[in-house]
Amino acid sequence: MKLEQWQAFKGVAKRRLSQPVPLALIVDSPWIPGYLGVSHLDYYLDPELWFQSNLSILQQFPEVTFIPSWWVEYGMAIEPAAMGAVVQFARNDTPGVRPSLHRLEDVEKIPPVDPYTNSFMALALHLYEKHKKRIFEAGYTLPLVTARGPLCLAAFLRGVTAFMIDMIENPQLTHRLLEKTTATVIAWLKAQAEVIGDSVEGLFVLDDIVGMIGPRNYQEFAHPYLKQICDAFPEPWVKVYHNDAPSMKGILGDLAETGFDVLNWSKVIDVVEAREHVGDRLCLMGNVDPLDIGVRGTPQQMEAACQSVLEASGGKGLILSLGGGTSPGMLRENIQAMIVAARKFNGPS
Repeated sequence: MKLEQWQAFKGVAKRRLSQPVPLALIVDSPWIPGYLGVSHLDYYLDPELWFQSNLSILQQFPEVTFIPSWWVEYGMAIEPAAMGAVVQFARNDTPGVRPSLHRLEDVEKIPPVDPYTNSFMALALHLYEKHKKRIFEAGYTLPLVTARGPLCLAAFLRGVTAFMIDMIENPQLTHRLLEKTTATVIAWLKAQAEVIGDSVEGLFVLDDIVGMIGPRNYQEFAHPYLKQICDAFPEPWVKVYHNDAPSMKGILGDLAETGFDVLNWSKVIDVVEAREHVGDRLCLMGNVDPLDIGVRGTPQQMEAACQSVLEASGGKGLILSLGGGTSPGMLRENIQAMIVAARKFNGPS
């Protein structure tokens, strides 16, 4: 993103500005290679192709604020691989991750993660170091560092079903696992900030598992760790949280107390209802349906869906987006329709 886009995003995120409403999309390797017609392996392994691919997306859609901007990631593999998960690559798909912590009792055998040497973290940091000067010289900024959240990471290590059972059958060791995954998330975010430098003014955490566990388990197994992550970084930073699990309605109000500023949430929960839960404590980023509208809808349906979210929210405390990330198969025409809707709502600049 451009610096001026970041300033506008930051102003709305911190509730200092309400207009114009920014248009922001989460983009990463599930969407970019397919959209550009390149293989995932080439995108991950060819640094020049990675740079030119991201530059192409930014140049094609200059009115969109892409989150987190020039994201170095290998699907969801970076954090799990650093803690021992098995990663499987495919030519034309994002990597798969296989659980490695088959016995919860072995959690103490997981060593502390050093992002500068561990697995794909070291490669990602090298890519940031290699290209950050070119990114700045091209007129863009790197304002956000990004990580999968602590419950998401724990579920990768254990498997989702096993992790859900762990919370009931062995809460003590589950907390020990979450202590380790939270420490990994914080270390990974701090390492990115150190390598990128002074342009970093925020963080972006993605954790859908938090929305799958119910209010009581949320209070015990999620809230303290999400808050710990937010508390580990400066208060002025913009803190963005993604969770598009459809069953997270019962925790929306509590999420506002973690320290996050922005919530990208599920398309299942209406923007008016989401606002009722969070009040003015969170900026809402969403929530047009990413599949039925984003991928399978027409541009006319996309523009209408955007208009509906904008009008229902009044545009206050809102960043227009999808209710989730930009999904594989979303076409240029539907992104252009989002741009048109935002222009019409915001009026003359």
